[in-house]
Order: sequence, then C-alpha cells, then structure tokens
Amino acid sequence: MRQIAVIGLGRFGFHVAETLTKLGHEVLAIDSDEMQVAKAGEFATYAVQCDATDEKALRAVSAQNVDMAVVSIGENIEASLLVVMTLKELGVKRVLAKAVTALHGKILENMGVSEVIYPERDAGIRLAHRLTAPNVLEYLQLSPGYSIEEVEVPEPLIGKPIGDSQIRAGFRVNIIAVKKKVQTMIKGVLQSRESVNFTPSPTDVMERGDVLVVVGREEDLEKFCLMGQKK
Repeated sequence: MRQIAVIGLGRFGFHVAETLTKLGHEVLAIDSDEMQVAKAGEFATYAVQCDATDEKALRAVSAQNVDMAVVSIGENIEASLLVVMTLKELGVKRVLAKAVTALHGKILENMGVSEVIYPERDAGIRLAHRLTAPNVLEYLQLSPGYSIEEVEVPEPLIGKPIGDSQIRAGFRVNIIAVKKKVQTMIKGVLQSRESVNFTPSPTDVMERGDVLVVVGREEDLEKFCLMGQKK
C-alpha cells in the first residue's frame, strides 16, 4: 500500500484518486474547490481543501510524506508548474503531472517530473485507432512506432491454431496473451467471466470472441487488424 497525493480534482484527477483508493492505496486528495473536496471525501483517505501552490499549506497536510504525487492541474499551467516545483522542494521523490500542451509537457520534463501525462491526447489516439480498425478494443503506445493492442480475432483466423496462423511470419506481430470468455456454473446460475492466458501455445485454437493481445510496429499491427475486412 502506498501513500499517494492527488492534487487537482477535476475529472481526470478525481477518477485517479477514486481508482487508487479502490486499489487499496492511501490517497491524499487536494483541491481548492470545496465541493470537489467534499465529493472526494466520500472515498479518499484524506480530502483537503487548500492552495497547493503554497508550500506551508502542503506541509500542513503532510504532503512531504507521500510516496508519490499526481499533479492533475492542467488548464492552469502556472499553478501546475508551481505545485510541481513545491513538491520537488518538499522532497517528494516521484511526481507525475498532467500536461495540456507539448510546451507545458516539455517544461515539466525539464523540471524533473517522473512522468508527463497527456490524458486528452492519449484518449484521442486510442479512439482514432479504434475508429480506423473497429476490431481494435484497446491501444497502448510503448514507444514511438511500437504499441500493444487488444484485437478481436480476425475472421480468417477463427478456428485456427496459433502456430498455423503465421501471424509472426506474415505480419511481424507477436501474440503475448489471449483473452477468452468462459462460461461457469455458480450456484446453479450460468455466468460469464474473462480468462487470460499469458503463455499461449502454438496449439491453442483461436475462437470467435477471443481477444488477442498483440505487440509490434504500428504499421504491422494496422495491417494485421485489417485482415479479412472489406475495403
């Protein structure tokens, strides 16, 4: 369990704080808006209304004792930079910060933040990939030009063993996991759950409804995802 400060409880910060709490971490939620703090107080370990650009205010709520901090003040760039600077001065070792522009992100990087987050940009990229290839369910960029995608099994591969599909040879794409829907009977009720195989075998047969977790170059993944689709 970690102690994590989330500073800025807009839509992004609020969901970060809420999810971290559900994952079992101690969350210090901070915002200058009384209403947002009250909402976060329903789940966060501590929810505090204060000016996070004020070093004395952050010390008063023990922000210097957290394991990491997420600065989700994006729109007010000056406030974002001041908060990051204050956290660094307080000795918080790991600081992640939301950026709204490339320049904002560059300044944050130069200030030594551990990670710059672009929620709107990343959401837009994921949506674009899903719109381009409807069978792409999720997209995560690893580095420029390379990504991991969750893809519904293309029609031509349904019923084939992974080893016979020639995915690696034909598309230079690697399958790193396979997700399947499994029907189980629980107390007399048939229920569906997701099973994930992280070590798929060449003899495993790909079935309709399976989801392949694949990794490779984006141009190769695009060709693979469009397999069997009508132009």
